[in-house]
Amino acid sequence: MRAFQSFSVYALALVAACALAIQPVAAQSVLRDAETEELLRDMAAPLIEASELEPGNVEIVLINDPSINAFVAGGQVVYVHAGLLNAAETANEVQGVIAHELGHITAGHVVRFNERTRGAQGITILSLLLGVGAALAGAGDAAFGAIMAGQQAAAGNFLAFNRNQEAATDLAGARYLSGAGISGRGSLAFFERLRNLEIRRGFSQSDDAAYGRTHPLAGDRLQTLRGLYAEDPAWDAPDDAELQARFLGVRAKLYGYIAPTDHTLRLYPESDTGIPARYARAYAYHKDAQIDKALAEADALLAMNPDNPYYLELKGQILLESGRPRDALAPLRRATDITRNQPLIAGIFGHALIATEDEANYPEAERVLRAAVARDRFNPFAWYQLGVVYAARGDIPRARLASAEQQVMNRNYPEAIRSAQAAEAGLPRGTPDWIRAQDIGLEARAALERIRDSR
Repeated sequence: MRAFQSFSVYALALVAACALAIQPVAAQSVLRDAETEELLRDMAAPLIEASELEPGNVEIVLINDPSINAFVAGGQVVYVHAGLLNAAETANEVQGVIAHELGHITAGHVVRFNERTRGAQGITILSLLLGVGAALAGAGDAAFGAIMAGQQAAAGNFLAFNRNQEAATDLAGARYLSGAGISGRGSLAFFERLRNLEIRRGFSQSDDAAYGRTHPLAGDRLQTLRGLYAEDPAWDAPDDAELQARFLGVRAKLYGYIAPTDHTLRLYPESDTGIPARYARAYAYHKDAQIDKALAEADALLAMNPDNPYYLELKGQILLESGRPRDALAPLRRATDITRNQPLIAGIFGHALIATEDEANYPEAERVLRAAVARDRFNPFAWYQLGVVYAARGDIPRARLASAEQQVMNRNYPEAIRSAQAAEAGLPRGTPDWIRAQDIGLEARAALERIRDSR
């Protein structure tokens, strides 16, 4: 009985793992940064056009995870791990990964993944029923054999299906790179890096080892793609120099933000006065509360490019978060103006205006924050700041509505329902804000029902 019970749990765990595999982002945090998001959009734009997807419907989202990974999980959203950006050497490599993930979207692999998961579940349940029948008939060995055979068939069927999907998507990614006039050199370089990583970690490159994997071996993928890319007219296309320079800066600032400060200083020593190194050190010093050093790096960047909105944002953020909101206003206002109210930058500027505790700044803060959430409703920080402004001027219903917006995005559904109800009670009936309060309440209740059903 012990083996039978252990397998039953294992079989259910296998099915559960399959179901969870398409929802990994739910347990991870999203990293939002205006410069990084713009870079990823610009990287993806020609590939999205080549894939014939609608550009406005595709999103590239950065996940705060150090592993080298990217995935799609329903809809037209590509999730890219921070670890992948840190592992890549060029923007072209990242474009190869994005092209591959777009192939998953155009092929509808998430939907087919769900269908295949249900098929695997059906096999394991059937084998379980056969095993129970054999056990009741007194044939314990036969029961165990039926269950294990079902488990092996389910796992083998599912993994083979997933490997075939990945292989087909490699080819789709190659088509999109070619259609965009982008070389596949970066894609090959990235697969070569993955192959070396597999070897260092002791993964066998044999065909037998490939059987138990969700993805084809990197070496097999290289062999398939190398000839395909080499024959492509875009093979010798030069890398986009501007895109590469932007990528190196974003990769450095991301490393400085995530990695321990001593790691950042080893990779980007003070003797290195290039833009990526200064960018990385500025974030590392700021995170480590070395404010003077962080400001020195930000000022050095601005000396090289005074109108770079992201350098201005960096200086303003350092000043704001070190308790100098008044000094932060000038660089943040300039960054907001240059980017025409980029929502994330405008959100920080609005926060700085409020942090001065000068009521004369509140009308400007309200204008800036309302513009920010109008362009990007999925910005809980800006909604929170807007709620602060509403509360300060005594508009409690709209303050509660702003809280409800923030809470539903943070998955705090009970609080979102309460805030939405309070907003609805105090807002003029039939107005857009009153209708929005109703919508948030319905959204939060539906989310709670889905959670209860899943349990």
